Amino acid sequence: MSGTERLERIARLIRYYAIVSTSEAGSGHPTSALSAVELMVSLLFGGTFRFDPDDPGHPNNDRLIFSKGHATPLFYSLWAAAGRLTEEELLTYRKFGSPLEGHPSLAFKYTEAATGSLGQGLSVGVGMALNAKLDVLPYRTFVLLGDSEMAEGSQWESIQIAAHYGLDNLVGVIDVNRLGQRGETMYGHDIGAYERRVSAFGWKTITVEDGHSIPEVLSAYGEAVKTEGTPAMIIARTIKGKGVSFLEDKNGFHGKALSKEDAQRAIKEFGEIDKGVRGDISRPEDRRPARRAPEKVEGPDYPADKPVATRAAYGNALKRIYPAYPDIVALDGEVSNSTHAEEFGDAYPERFFEMYIAEQNMVGSAIGLARRGKVPFVSTFAAFMTRAFDQIRMSQYSEANIKFSGSHAGVSIGEDGPSQMGLEDLAMFRTLQPCAVLYPCDAYSTERLVEEMARRQGLAYIRTTRGKTPILYGPDDDFPIGESKVLRRSGNDAVTVVTAGITIFEALRAYEDLLKDGISIRVVDLYSLKPVDAETLREAAAETGALVTVEDHVREGGLGDAVRLALEEDTKAPIHSLAVTKIPKSGKPAELLDYEGISSAAIYAKVREILK
Repeated sequence: MSGTERLERIARLIRYYAIVSTSEAGSGHPTSALSAVELMVSLLFGGTFRFDPDDPGHPNNDRLIFSKGHATPLFYSLWAAAGRLTEEELLTYRKFGSPLEGHPSLAFKYTEAATGSLGQGLSVGVGMALNAKLDVLPYRTFVLLGDSEMAEGSQWESIQIAAHYGLDNLVGVIDVNRLGQRGETMYGHDIGAYERRVSAFGWKTITVEDGHSIPEVLSAYGEAVKTEGTPAMIIARTIKGKGVSFLEDKNGFHGKALSKEDAQRAIKEFGEIDKGVRGDISRPEDRRPARRAPEKVEGPDYPADKPVATRAAYGNALKRIYPAYPDIVALDGEVSNSTHAEEFGDAYPERFFEMYIAEQNMVGSAIGLARRGKVPFVSTFAAFMTRAFDQIRMSQYSEANIKFSGSHAGVSIGEDGPSQMGLEDLAMFRTLQPCAVLYPCDAYSTERLVEEMARRQGLAYIRTTRGKTPILYGPDDDFPIGESKVLRRSGNDAVTVVTAGITIFEALRAYEDLLKDGISIRVVDLYSLKPVDAETLREAAAETGALVTVEDHVREGGLGDAVRLALEEDTKAPIHSLAVTKIPKSGKPAELLDYEGISSAAIYAKVREILK
């Protein structure tokens, strides 16, 4: 049997698996899987792909990402053909508790990253390719792309940055099957349209007129892996539903499994199915990256009488702690002189990646780097994190160990106005189940929380402030995630003010003004909004009888909601919220804090109102 004949036999087996697994599940995307069978069979079993199935985490394995995540009937069938799944296991597809979920997830051990939200897989591939360059490893990253998702702007962010960094270890494969969910895609079967656009961004492009011709596809991979200095994109014309006459190139079958009767009709069209055939995957060289041993670092040191912006402390901390956490890398969206990530970049340029104003790709690339063992710190203005929220949302499903830093938070940034003000970021990151959400108020708390983030496994977000703030804490103060600091306390506190970040200083001024009136209030620095220090909040509610939350953030989903959620079953004490409730304007920070009712004067007035 020739090599091509063997691959064709494997392709028939995979088509069989794709049909029976989706038919048994009663759902799935069999037609989307059938169009890419030869593209993936030729890759995995044609000698190009190097991977040790016994060690999926091997650092020099080639990586395969299904950006076209709905094609899981193909993805799982490939591993069945490799002898890593049985047909019985395939028949658990999409069933509760099965690792074979509807879109790729980490429940299946050969999944590189969770995909399925279209337009994200290529950016993950960029991150993995950057990691190979950083670790000086020869592995390649392959990304299967659907033609529909090529309309996503995030794809072109990824294509642009991959060319900029010369990622010749990255190969994209566009499955141009013409049909999307509801009809023809933007360019249909015009593979030249994709070739012109991708090549214009500096990629090597290789067109395949018949994506079901194994010799043509093998030739394309051979050309792609020889490309030097630039990434390569294979653009293959395929047929959706290929191999089943009543599905081929027909609209209306996207995301529809065949009935048991139609499945049998389809299987008969495949011809002889050799269930004993298996695909062999070439093994990689046993090469591993050099590892730098962690070093002890000194603590932060700031003059007590000089205010420091927490965004500046973020950059200082990242630079300071890197020797202790040598897997750190930093990515920034062309604002590193504002986020202060440039402090790290200047000290460790080989570990800093300028991702330009393309936040979706920046976060997707961070997922790829994190999946290969790096600890990415990702920074931009807090407001611009919203552009990448889909990628941020998906990062939790990839169990990505990413740390986010959003600077220029709140109306307190001042004259730049509302387009630059991060006012929704706390709510956004609080929705992520495994994410720590942190909001320090001074340089020392920022430094220590950055260190806590690096130490912690999993997602974390830190919110930093544009303006300089006084030094409130000292070099020996620690800030465990999930705790808080009680800054003012007495035995006769009438109200507790719970706040964080810039409004800490407004609360402390209000404390002094109220004290002149003979009124004592408790002031809590809730620097950790998630997880939250419920014990301290419960104690404050019980002892003072009322709480006022203050935040430079919209009312919905921020600090006030974090406090309410923590106390919803534990207290009847009223919780009053001061937050951003008006459309902001340009102005001086103090003017804007007054305008939004979150200044010291507003806190003073609210406490007096409660006590009446």
